[in-house]
Amino acid sequence: MRIPIIAGNWKMNKTIAEAVELVNAMRDPLLAIPSVEKVVCPPFVALDRVAALIRGTEIGLGAQNMHWEEKGAFTGEVSPLMLQGLCQYVILGHSERRAYFGETDAIVNRKVKAALAHGLTPIVCVGETEAQYDAGETEEVVRRQLEGALDGLTADQVASLVIAYEPVWAIGTGKAATAAQAQQIIGGVARAVLARLYGQATADVVRIQYGGSTNSKNIAEIMAQPDIDGALVGGASLKADEFVAMVRITAEVYSR
Repeated sequence: MRIPIIAGNWKMNKTIAEAVELVNAMRDPLLAIPSVEKVVCPPFVALDRVAALIRGTEIGLGAQNMHWEEKGAFTGEVSPLMLQGLCQYVILGHSERRAYFGETDAIVNRKVKAALAHGLTPIVCVGETEAQYDAGETEEVVRRQLEGALDGLTADQVASLVIAYEPVWAIGTGKAATAAQAQQIIGGVARAVLARLYGQATADVVRIQYGGSTNSKNIAEIMAQPDIDGALVGGASLKADEFVAMVRITAEVYSR
């Protein structure tokens, strides 16, 4: 049985002091909830302080992005070597990186390979824009992005990563995909792509999250879907009570 994973993507929010306050507010309640993997992904500047607060606990730490090179003349970038030993996860291919910073499937692929080479677990994001959704291109887009991100990886490497399906039209808009829609894309498209490329055994072990306007009100229905293994949470992860509630509800759904 795949262990559900709830990861909070704080994006460009929270100063170091605010990050400390948020983690202190959610740490003990999160630790009291079994059977769900919890991950927080603060901005780069807060990673070290947050790491100190959760060191020795089962709460995981993730970065929101990274470069594929270990070092060099890449002003403003952070390398996998810098993240190695500091955090366990790194979000790659987020739609905001694709839309605002020109990241292509090929760039995401390079980053995924670099993360794996340095012992980091990628959370690989895929998802269609509203225009693509309206044009009926969702399946094609998700299939292309997934194939591009995983190009050249072995089945063992793919089995070790996490995939997040985030329809762009649902991120931060308050209009999440229905549970049935999310299940159709995650189970009928993403997991099917994994099975075709790497075999059913690999497809069966990869955890695939849903992301896009998830909250404590809709998480139960989403987590009840057979192919959805957690959530990549945006705005709701900035509120301790809300994030804890989402993790608790997920644990309850999986214990049924």
